[in-house]
Amino acid sequence: MFSEFLQRLSVWEGIDTWIAVTGALAAMACALPGTWLVLRRQSLLGDALSHAVLPGIVLAYLGMSWMEEIGWLADPSHISSATGIGRVAEGMSLVARRQGALFIGAALSGVVAALLSELVQRWGRVERSAALGVVFTSMFALGLLLIRLFADRAHLDPGCVLYGNLETTAFDTIGGTMIPQAVVVNAGMLLINGLLILLFFKELCLNTFDPELGAAQGLKPGWVSLGLMSLTAATVVAAFESVGAILVIAMLIVPGATARMLTDRLPTMLGLSVIVAACGAVLGHVFALTLPAMVYKYGFGLDQRVMDASSAGMMAVTTFGLFMMAVIASPRHGLGRVWLDRLRLQLRIAREDLLGGLYRREEAAVGNPSTSPQQSNAPRTNVLQWFARNSLIRQGLIQVGAAGDTLTSTGTTEARNLVRSHRLWESYMARHFDLPDDHLHATAEDVEHFLGPELQAELAAELDQPTTDPHGKTIPHGSDN
Repeated sequence: MFSEFLQRLSVWEGIDTWIAVTGALAAMACALPGTWLVLRRQSLLGDALSHAVLPGIVLAYLGMSWMEEIGWLADPSHISSATGIGRVAEGMSLVARRQGALFIGAALSGVVAALLSELVQRWGRVERSAALGVVFTSMFALGLLLIRLFADRAHLDPGCVLYGNLETTAFDTIGGTMIPQAVVVNAGMLLINGLLILLFFKELCLNTFDPELGAAQGLKPGWVSLGLMSLTAATVVAAFESVGAILVIAMLIVPGATARMLTDRLPTMLGLSVIVAACGAVLGHVFALTLPAMVYKYGFGLDQRVMDASSAGMMAVTTFGLFMMAVIASPRHGLGRVWLDRLRLQLRIAREDLLGGLYRREEAAVGNPSTSPQQSNAPRTNVLQWFARNSLIRQGLIQVGAAGDTLTSTGTTEARNLVRSHRLWESYMARHFDLPDDHLHATAEDVEHFLGPELQAELAAELDQPTTDPHGKTIPHGSDN
């Protein structure tokens, strides 16, 4: 299967490189503001922005098309016959003009959406999230309606608007070069985002993690939030033509969420989000070229011949796959780490319970030789207890003999500390809480595993160094006594 994967990848051409580069630059540009949205718990705001700016983008596009028809603007498809630097400069000018118009339209649309959501919240007497949901979905529907009404006039394809046109943007090059316009636009947006985050890093940190402290130092939290929203809107506009209004959400949020699973350090998180975004984009295009045909070949219920898939869509799927890998395998917050820590804790508690049980049986057998620990060799149906017992044997804490399992000298020391914690806690509960004696044991069974020597010393000092617990049993001395 791997050889077939490489064989299908061998058809990679120069245009595929530009597609992967364009997608990577768009994803990396989106990842930087998206990470701040994740940290500020405003992930859905990126979704809302991508929906709310659609009418403004469509109207700006229609306006430029109309001005090109009447001759007020030069048609990008008819760049002058100049060559060299002149032709490149003219192409760059058209790109800048086009992106500027789209950004202005998106910004105006965002302002209108903000005003409408405020009015709906005030007049409709609904919560802010409900007002945002009403306004942003309505504006998104308006954008789709405008596309449907005027698509033929402005060459707008609803599918491209929603899901991007990444495969064909690589052919839309700047005059006189082989560089696609989308590469220049998204690279410029990535550079702007990086520079602004570096310049206003302190302000963003204060506004994100402690806005009250920022306000006390003279920082205007509202202006910082507005600046971040404007930067996000500009990034959405830059990536709009490549990945559309829907898939840009994945590029905004998923890389930052993935990086958040991998680290708690902010600079590292920003760097990882960019790396995850780039890897998701490149791997997404690779999988778009290879996986559909392989899936078709091996069946899986497909009744139509499928040879490839949307690169932008596969980039979103791949980025989500990277996120799921981080959720499972993250060394700090992953489910695998959580399950492993939980298993280790359960194994430690099982080991200590076994040590404590052996100590109590040996303690009870003192002065009564007929009492023996034979029952410790009873069949063990609990897998965790089996592992705990074998672990104690390997570590030399218990030994197996004719009389059954018994504690070694080292095992006795550890077991004594555990029983000391148990009985000290029972004494503490009996002194400070009005509880029957038969209610003390269950709590101490849980707490005994988490009382170290320092807490033992504090409890003993507060209880005036007791020698017996509420049940009259002797409290053993600690290992340092």
